[in-house]
Amino acid sequence: MNNLIMTIKKLLQNKNIVTVLGVIIIMVILYFGYSYQIKKQVNPIPGIPVAKSTIQPRTKITEDMIDTISVAPIVLNKGDVITNRQAVIGKYSNYNTMIPEGSMFYKDTVVDEEDLPDAVLTKVEKGQILYSFPVDMESTYGNSIYPDNYIDIYMKANRNDNKIMVGKLVENIKVLAVKDSSGRNVFENTTESRTPAYLMFGVSSEVYYLLRKASYMSGYSVELFPVPHGSSLESEDQEGTTSVTSTTLKNFINANSVANDDIEDKKTTTDTTSSTTTNSTTTEG
Repeated sequence: MNNLIMTIKKLLQNKNIVTVLGVIIIMVILYFGYSYQIKKQVNPIPGIPVAKSTIQPRTKITEDMIDTISVAPIVLNKGDVITNRQAVIGKYSNYNTMIPEGSMFYKDTVVDEEDLPDAVLTKVEKGQILYSFPVDMESTYGNSIYPDNYIDIYMKANRNDNKIMVGKLVENIKVLAVKDSSGRNVFENTTESRTPAYLMFGVSSEVYYLLRKASYMSGYSVELFPVPHGSSLESEDQEGTTSVTSTTLKNFINANSVANDDIEDKKTTTDTTSSTTTNSTTTEG
């Protein structure tokens, strides 16, 4: 035993042997450390949820829509992959997201029901009012009007002399959304056939009131209908130039409806009269 100890001491006193031993030890540490890191990044993690079939936007995710697979940790390094099956069940696919079959679930593609936004509201420009224009399959040319298309709105009406007027009332309106009677976006689901019921767009207050008044003029058989003219305007300079194009139709609508100024004037007069009457009664008492 003593001889063995003495031999080891002699070997350790030899610089060449110490150097060789040091190199060997370092290589062993590097080998096992590298192997550990590789296995850590490559060894699959089980139970990662994926879509069992394609999930359309705004769809509640149920347990039968989810499958699980094993995924290498290196794929999950970004940190936005949902790794817990229970964290997906009961959530909704986002309004702008279709989750393909076999795809993992990501934090920005899955939301709570109360967090589902109505994207059309975010598209209305400052100073505009959102207008819901009623349509059907026929007036949309067989469901051929899409979001971001530009349309003109034409008007048909019977005059007091029983003559029919037809003309373009408003031009260059950008469609923000096409919705069915339940308020669902017609084109967001590729597996359902949805019937258009409303075109959603933003307009100035002048155009808004003009269209709204015209829509109530059933006594003159007024009809409003959209006419598309493509997915963009003829030139970029035209973008945003929604305008009333027919003075005749505009005057006809205003001549057969009460102006907003008249309503305000009457309200002010009524309030003044009511206040005077109240004061008189109080004084007499």
